[in-house]
Amino acid sequence: MILTQLEGRVAPEQWDALKQAFSEGTQQLPSAIYQTYLIQDEDDSEVWRILTIWHSREALQAYRASVETPGGILMFQAAGAEPTLSIYNVIDHARTG
Repeated sequence: MILTQLEGRVAPEQWDALKQAFSEGTQQLPSAIYQTYLIQDEDDSEVWRILTIWHSREALQAYRASVETPGGILMFQAAGAEPTLSIYNVIDHARTG
């Protein structure tokens, strides 16, 4: 699995735009995505992130090759922000239940 993090600084008056863009943009997730989250920094409320877990690096690469601009970037742009991208290899995970 691969985890991507898009991070951007969003002005308070644009928070609703970002939440709406995320809600609309995640109605039909690409099959390459396992899960995705929109999160807001608790200490700096203008910092928002979209964390996405992808089935594999190949799935992420195929998705990125299939679109002009990835959906998460479009979501931040709808809120007037330009995010930065970080990509992580998921080494292990655990969950309850």
